[in-house]
Amino acid sequence: MRIFDPEGPLMTALSKLADLVICNLMFIAFSLPVITMGASLTALYTCTLRIVDDREDDGLVFKTFWFAFRDNFRKATLLWLVCLCGIAFLTAYYWVTMSLALPLRRVYRITFYVLTIVFLVGFLYVFPLQAGFENTIRNTLRNAWLVSVGVLPLTLLNLVLVAAAVYVSFIMNPGAVNTFAYVWAVCGFALVAYLQSFLFRRAFRKMNPGQLSGGQNGHTEPSEGAVFTDEEHRTEEILAQESSYSNPDWNRREDIAGASAKTDGARGGRKRRRR
Repeated sequence: MRIFDPEGPLMTALSKLADLVICNLMFIAFSLPVITMGASLTALYTCTLRIVDDREDDGLVFKTFWFAFRDNFRKATLLWLVCLCGIAFLTAYYWVTMSLALPLRRVYRITFYVLTIVFLVGFLYVFPLQAGFENTIRNTLRNAWLVSVGVLPLTLLNLVLVAAAVYVSFIMNPGAVNTFAYVWAVCGFALVAYLQSFLFRRAFRKMNPGQLSGGQNGHTEPSEGAVFTDEEHRTEEILAQESSYSNPDWNRREDIAGASAKTDGARGGRKRRRR
């Protein structure tokens, strides 16, 4: 029967669901030390972005998660520490605000809400950017907020998605909290990340590196590393200056090989002229 065709829609959906369950369990296990949550989030988004692109091989999702966790551990952990500092600041700001007299409390409460929204919209993109692109920590943080503003409708939709998941699970029906907690423990985090990954892919493809600030001191030329560098070829130096989603064919292997051949030919020509 076609319903049990390995390439059919039902079996494909079940295969993706199984991958999401594996990702979810690994995400929870690797996040337990708390300090490793940044690397765990990066690994989770690496897997879900690959699943969205249908680039995840059957049975290898746990390897993808582990390698992404290991390779991004240093940068993702530093990014997570920066985010923790932001959370600590907002928490302290809130308690200071609540201790003020009533007229000032209302004013500063508004500023607290504004700062929280600004933090959240940028936080949404920090670890997906780290999962998909090679860049410096400084540029990843800066690009996270630039992308969030550049694709504001997608950012707001992303926030609504996360807020709706939390509301339905823990606020709408208090009697079903235990059931939803079980769902989150099995596949909830990975499922939300998977749905978010559709929005992230659209956001990354809409953004042109020219729209992002990669320079220093007001200059527009890129600083160290490209604004966007494809994760699959993150070790290729040539992509550090030429990556761009404005050209859909920029990251094809033959383009890289052709550029490398031109570079090698130019070097050989210089050597011959010296002789």
